[in-house]
Amino acid sequence: MSSIKDRADLIKQAAAQMGKETYKGTAAKAQQPRTEYQKSSPKIATLEEAIRKCGLKDGMTISFHHHFRGGDKVVNMVVDKLAEMGFKNLSLAASSLQDVHAPLIEHIKNGVITEISTSGLRGELADEISRGLMEKPVVFRSHGGRGSAIRNGDLYIDVAFIGASSCDPLGNACGFSRSENAKSICGSLGYAIPDAHHADKVVVLTDDLVEYPNTPSSISEHLVDYVVVCDSVGDSSKISSGAIRDTKNPRDILLAKQAAKVVINSGYFNNGFSIQTGSGGASLAVVKYIRESMIEKGIKASFALGGITAHMVKLHEEGLIDRLVDVQSFDRAAAESIMKDPNHREVSAISYASADEPSSATHFLDIVILSALEVDVNFNVNVLVGSDGIIRGAIGGHPDTAADSGISIVVCPLLRGRIPCVVDEVTTLITPGSTVDVVVTEYGIAVNPGRPEIMERLKAAGLNIVTMEYLRDRALSVIGQPDPLPFGDKVVGIVMNRDGSVMDVIKNIVEK
Repeated sequence: MSSIKDRADLIKQAAAQMGKETYKGTAAKAQQPRTEYQKSSPKIATLEEAIRKCGLKDGMTISFHHHFRGGDKVVNMVVDKLAEMGFKNLSLAASSLQDVHAPLIEHIKNGVITEISTSGLRGELADEISRGLMEKPVVFRSHGGRGSAIRNGDLYIDVAFIGASSCDPLGNACGFSRSENAKSICGSLGYAIPDAHHADKVVVLTDDLVEYPNTPSSISEHLVDYVVVCDSVGDSSKISSGAIRDTKNPRDILLAKQAAKVVINSGYFNNGFSIQTGSGGASLAVVKYIRESMIEKGIKASFALGGITAHMVKLHEEGLIDRLVDVQSFDRAAAESIMKDPNHREVSAISYASADEPSSATHFLDIVILSALEVDVNFNVNVLVGSDGIIRGAIGGHPDTAADSGISIVVCPLLRGRIPCVVDEVTTLITPGSTVDVVVTEYGIAVNPGRPEIMERLKAAGLNIVTMEYLRDRALSVIGQPDPLPFGDKVVGIVMNRDGSVMDVIKNIVEK
């Protein structure tokens, strides 16, 4: 056995070989109480401190998510602070922007924000941008396209600001909270996850600082640089406002029932099928009308995807849907479900719908039911620009799911008021007609000629099959040919395809 001296010599030799010092002895054990240690986390900062520590400079890109939708408070809070601190020429990369973000108008006028990248715009902000507010056009991407752009560097984010329903002092964050102090809940943080992974710096804002460890977490402490505690990050009651609605409109109900018949007779309604519905009232309501057939035929879905709603949660709890794959919780019921149900899984925007991600969930999607502002005779769809030329919606996952699904079903009325929804050519191309299989209206169902097998199945089921030209002519017979829109020459928006190519542009609308 070697002596203590021999062992000490060997330790010195090993340390020298590794270029290290030898161990000098035990340091005194820290006696700081755990609660005090948590409060002293170096990541805790005020919003202004976090901004300064991140090294943000004029001309950089900041990002946000929209999981609180119309109840979001983070975008306005952060940009107000940036304006107060004197920042200029910033690029704002949001997963989507809502009516509540109208205060950005003044920050654009004052030069704080000079570029925007988003999936959608609504309200007064959208109206002003449509009329030429910004010098540089807004870049619109689908949710899957945005995820890809962040990952491959086309959309580089310097600082991501992420609103979280709860977070611990080290940065473990999620969209729900189990604490007694919970103020907000948004469910999935799927659209913020790519930002957290790829941004240069990440700041989490929360109104519920909880004890470590906050598990399960959507965003890991290893991705987070600073944690800011604020009064409120969002109003949960407004998540389901706007485009997401549980319809009671008789026409929407009729459309939903017709779309359900298409689903049931499509050839894709088999045991183990997968499904996603869009945010429109009629497309959301389809779930209620396929439930009865699922029970009658003994059919269960393997998973439901996308923006998860209370309807999907109910079918899951009844055992009719095995799993919920949630990139965005569309209501409080869905947000609460993801907190307690291990079969209700959160998924990032990349894993949800990016075209260049082999394992993205949309690649395994059988049926998608979508809404539309316009559909043209070539099955092209517009979900972004209204018939008045004003931006009033979002691309969302529309082109992603239409392209990847086994069957894509677009549900829209023939007319909205005195405005035709079936036209010769869509105002703005968002989803190419080659990826749209069926269009359901209250005056008939059109099937893409490229899908003759679906047409035969629906005809055999006795459904009223018509052509897109018939639907266009029917609309024109009621309202006549609309006047051309008074577009100007300024490009206010650029629409990106999900593969990163430029698909269309949006021009400014000119006052008559």
